Amino acid sequence: MSSTHPYSALKPERILDAVEAQGYRCDGRINALNSYENRVFQVGIEDEPPLIAKFYRPDRWSLDQILEEHAFCAELTKAEWPVVAPIIGPKGTSAYVDHEFVFSLFTRFGGHAPEPSNLDTIELLGRSLGRLHAIGARAPFKHRPAIDVQSYGTDSRGFLLTNDLIPSTLIDAYDTLTRDLLDLIRERFADCPFTPIRIHADCHLGNILWRDDRAVFVDFDDCRMGPAVQDLWMLLSGDREEQTQQLEALLEGYEMFFDFDDRELSLVESLRTLRMMHHAAWLARRWNDPAFPAAFPWFNTERYWGEHILELREQLSVLAEPPLERMSGNF
Repeated sequence: MSSTHPYSALKPERILDAVEAQGYRCDGRINALNSYENRVFQVGIEDEPPLIAKFYRPDRWSLDQILEEHAFCAELTKAEWPVVAPIIGPKGTSAYVDHEFVFSLFTRFGGHAPEPSNLDTIELLGRSLGRLHAIGARAPFKHRPAIDVQSYGTDSRGFLLTNDLIPSTLIDAYDTLTRDLLDLIRERFADCPFTPIRIHADCHLGNILWRDDRAVFVDFDDCRMGPAVQDLWMLLSGDREEQTQQLEALLEGYEMFFDFDDRELSLVESLRTLRMMHHAAWLARRWNDPAFPAAFPWFNTERYWGEHILELREQLSVLAEPPLERMSGNF
């Protein structure tokens, strides 16, 4: 299996040659960093700090889609928004083609995840996201897709049901449950005609580096068109009361720079459900990549699918409850 996967060709010599072709002198040190969708390496550079080399998964994004991601990051950098953007080389290029791979180079930036229980931190993150969305709303993506029920939900469900990935004892339960979930989610989206903007789309705490009392955002690999609330809900945690307090702090900072449409709060649990379905299908689609069975050994077992169906069933109950709202909405 490993011998036929595209990443099997990504040997150390290949990585060093690709980086040196861009004018750098490597010192031979390579450290693989934690990444599954792509392959990311810290590469030592003679007499200079190391660089981060990111090799995109072949056949996932087109070159135009990758360059559009980079253009968005460059737009954010120009606006002094805190993002680790690809390095733009001497020829004005940020993405390089090396046979079947497209790769980019980044400066190394360290930090740790923000503390979600600190409301001052949450407010600061809200300010950053308000600025991000004010910039993202200026123009649409032309090449990158959108977050929608079809790609995240319907396509994920179809892939899992037609590829013999769900145990036969659970397939009827998954089939019926996900059909009911998607019917309800389509209603939620139809009742909330939001205006899509350019968003990060994978804005969880692991993609935010906290250092020197500021947040720096990384990994725009999944940036898409979508509702603003997609970049907010993954920063909320705890019970409903805790999430409400966090939401209040988040939006207090956010609306210093961009107006938030409260109607989008009705999409939070729908977006959470779609992410859960999309994640299961993502694991299944990547199962021929040797890194995935090694990193996710519990996937593709009856226990996994039983727990996944239970979580989706809980989401069906949550979707029937009133959506999260601001504290001021209770008065």
